Amino acid sequence: MKIKQWLVNARQVALAQSVMPAVLAVSMAAGESGFHWYSALLAVLGVACAHLAMNLADDYFDYKVDMLGDRDKVIRQGFRAMSRKYPYLTSGEEDLNSTARAISCFIIVALCCGAVIVADRFISGVHFLGENGLWWIFAIVAACAFLGVFYSAPPLKLAYRGFGELIIGFIFGPLLMMGVYYACCARVDASIVMVSVPVGLLVLNILFTHSFIEKEGDKASNKMTFARLLGSDKLNLLASALFIFLPFVLIVLAVVLKWLHPLNLLSLLVLPRGIWLFGTLVDFSRGKRIDIEKVPVWIGPVPEWNEVRSKKLDWFLGRWLCARNLLSGFCVLLMLAAIVCKFI
Repeated sequence: MKIKQWLVNARQVALAQSVMPAVLAVSMAAGESGFHWYSALLAVLGVACAHLAMNLADDYFDYKVDMLGDRDKVIRQGFRAMSRKYPYLTSGEEDLNSTARAISCFIIVALCCGAVIVADRFISGVHFLGENGLWWIFAIVAACAFLGVFYSAPPLKLAYRGFGELIIGFIFGPLLMMGVYYACCARVDASIVMVSVPVGLLVLNILFTHSFIEKEGDKASNKMTFARLLGSDKLNLLASALFIFLPFVLIVLAVVLKWLHPLNLLSLLVLPRGIWLFGTLVDFSRGKRIDIEKVPVWIGPVPEWNEVRSKKLDWFLGRWLCARNLLSGFCVLLMLAAIVCKFI
C-alpha cells in the first residue's frame, strides 16, 4: 500500500514521458543482433524508477527552498493548476526524510537494473572500451545522473535558471533512447539517434506548454522557466511551433533521405493534435479563454474530464493532456512502424 502511495506521490501519471520513449527504443531494437529481452525489460523498469526518483527529488528541493509561500500567492491570484504540487508534503502526510528515503529506494532499483545489464553484457563478451563498449552505459548514466540531480539541486539548480524544459527533453529523448537501445543490443544505431531527437522535442513540448500557459503564475512565484526566459508571447509561440512541428519535419526529412523506412510517416497521423494544441496556444496568447466542454476524440484519452471541468482546470489540463497524448501517439505509431518493418 505504501509503495502505491509513493507511486502517486512521484506522479506516476507523468511516466508516459519516459516509458513511451523507452518502449519505442525497445521496439526499434527488437530482432536486431545481440538483442536480449530481459535487458530490455530491466532497462524500461530502470528508466521508470529513475524518472519517479527525479520527480520526487524535484519536490524535495522545491519544498526545501520553501516555494509553498509563493504558491499560496499564486493560488490567490487564480492560478489553480499549481495548487497540486507536492500535497503529500504540504499536508504533513510525509516529510523530507521519508521523501529522501523514497528517492533512494527508486534510485537503488534503477541502479540494480543497470548493474544487471552491465554484468549480462560483460559475461556476453562486451568489453569496456571500443566503438560499442560498455563505456556507453556509464557515460549515458553519468550524464543523466548529473543533469537529473542538478535539475533542482544546488549549486547549479538548472531548472531554477530556466533550463529545466531543455534538460528534460535531452534526458528523456536522446540520452534515454540511446541508453535503452544499447541495453537491448549492446550498440547504438544511427536510426535511434534520428528518432530520439524528435521524441525529445515532444517531451520538451509537454513541459514548455505547461510553463507557457502558467508564465504569469511562475512569475508571481518567482520561478524561472524557459517560457519566462523567452519573455514575449511571440517568442514563446515561435518556440512552441518549433517543439510541436519540427519533430514531424525531421521524420519526413529522414524518410526522404532514406535514413528511415517510409512506414515512419505513420507518425503524421497525430499531427492534428499538434495543430489543435498550437491553435489553443495562439488563442491563449491573445487572451482568449477556452471552455473545453468536450475534448475531441482524436485528441486522445482525457481521464476524469467531468471532474477536471468541475474544478475549472480544463483550460490548463486540456492543453497539457493534448501535449502528452501528442508524444504518446507519436511513439505508438513509430513503434508500429518499427514492428511492421521487422516482417517486411
